[in-house]
Amino acid sequence: MIPIPSTPSQSPAPPWSSWEKWLQSPPGQYVLDWEQHCFDQIVGDVFGFHAIQVGMPQINALAENRMLLHALLLQANDNLQQARRFQWHLIEGHANELPFASESLDLVILPHVLEFAADPHQILREVERVLRPEGRLVISGFNPASLWGARQYLSRLIGSPYLPRDGQFISLIRLKDWLQLLNFSLDRGHFGCYKFPLSSPSGMARMGFLEPMGNRWWPIFGAVFLVSAIKRQAGIRLIGPAQTKRLPTIGQLSPATERNTLKPSQTE
Repeated sequence: MIPIPSTPSQSPAPPWSSWEKWLQSPPGQYVLDWEQHCFDQIVGDVFGFHAIQVGMPQINALAENRMLLHALLLQANDNLQQARRFQWHLIEGHANELPFASESLDLVILPHVLEFAADPHQILREVERVLRPEGRLVISGFNPASLWGARQYLSRLIGSPYLPRDGQFISLIRLKDWLQLLNFSLDRGHFGCYKFPLSSPSGMARMGFLEPMGNRWWPIFGAVFLVSAIKRQAGIRLIGPAQTKRLPTIGQLSPATERNTLKPSQTE
């Protein structure tokens, strides 16, 4: 057999070139531990009946929640064996077309879903559709304005990214704009993971002193953020006699624009 010579192309990808493998790496386990702690704090006081986590079965973001039904929406690339570790209902589907009735859920968790989606705004529109009024949405993602984000940007130029290649990380400012457009109000948020973007377990372990320093001195530059938002639906009050004159026809609008045009925003 004649050996085929290798072509000198890009630099070899890191061993965690995929998202699932990255979560098994030392920085991946570091992020999972931090997010588990934050999810436990946020969802513990969210009440209702139906809670859904979309994807990422490596973490149980609903562990401390006390609703009657916990379900995981399994997407195409999710690991079924990982999902079976926890006691929840498994539902197959897609985040951009959620298989739930409108206004049927009380809590939706999106752990790193938006940054790996082709159309993250469509996913948010679907979440707005299935959440009840005053329902809660919790999102986690990587912060581009961090040391990890800077290394990811620079490493793309040399062909060896620190984080998975297919992630398009969304800034918190942009995410806030999307949520406000869909009539969500931010409830609370956290930044975390201030260690340097290293790869070895020993290197990550030696950076523990950066956590309290980051929380105190540069909190908005954490590598990961977690934000909670509430779906608002303001009531409508009629003042004066009912109007009998026909209103002019409204032009064709996108679903997100239509919702925000027809629903008055809540005054805080």
